[in-house]
Amino acid sequence: MVTVTAESPSPLDEPGYRDLVELLRSLGSVAVACSGGLDSSLLLAAAHATLGERALALTAMTPYMASWEIAEARELAAMLGVRHQVLELPLAAEIAHNPPDRCYRCKLKLFSELKAVATAEGCAWLADGSNRDDLHDYRPGMRALRELEIRSPLLEVELGKAEIRRYAQALNLPVWNKPAYACLLTRLPHDAEVRPELLRRVEAAERALLALGFGTVRVRCHDDLARIEVDRAGQARLLDETVADQVVAALTDCGFRHVTLDMRGYRRGSFNVVT
Repeated sequence: MVTVTAESPSPLDEPGYRDLVELLRSLGSVAVACSGGLDSSLLLAAAHATLGERALALTAMTPYMASWEIAEARELAAMLGVRHQVLELPLAAEIAHNPPDRCYRCKLKLFSELKAVATAEGCAWLADGSNRDDLHDYRPGMRALRELEIRSPLLEVELGKAEIRRYAQALNLPVWNKPAYACLLTRLPHDAEVRPELLRRVEAAERALLALGFGTVRVRCHDDLARIEVDRAGQARLLDETVADQVVAALTDCGFRHVTLDMRGYRRGSFNVVT
């Protein structure tokens, strides 16, 4: 006797994803600010599936974005077959000394540039990947998005990270299980000169740690001292002498003279904490 079982319903049939599709359809045409991360990738895939050629991907390439993020944005756009433009932008004078309101100043400058391109390309709206979970974090840049009237469809239909990850997996997006990542400026102390060599040093160090099998990890840069933030499992690994030696060697090759482990572990925006 053959038992026939019903197929599991697709996450794409859930109300949350259907609401996202309906919202995107109502926009008519949209340019998605695609960073290469999970949230904007899901938004871009949904926009392209809904709007076709009326969806456009825009990626800002700045000195403080990790090169692999740009590469992954390019790969995603190519995989989806969506129109894609990469804008190369310099370090803006407003954030050259990493002020505490850097995120606001950066978003205001960067999204103004992206919005001008979106308008020139005939898109009715520019959208970003902000979502419900961002409301629980320190996100001064969201004020700039409101001032510029940037749409945040994931937030507007109240999707959080768990749903976004599930929908991205259902769409077979390669970034569905990608950890959260932030721009390299978050690795430097506030009110410190943003030097290109420090940004590249941090990028190389984090790439090395990822290659060694560490997942969510940050290298906070105090000039020639690296302060590693990693989760508890990563901390346990670093107590192994062999692993510790590998990490020290790798980060020394990146240009750091001193390598330390932050015993408080990984904390989002740890430079935002006033002590």
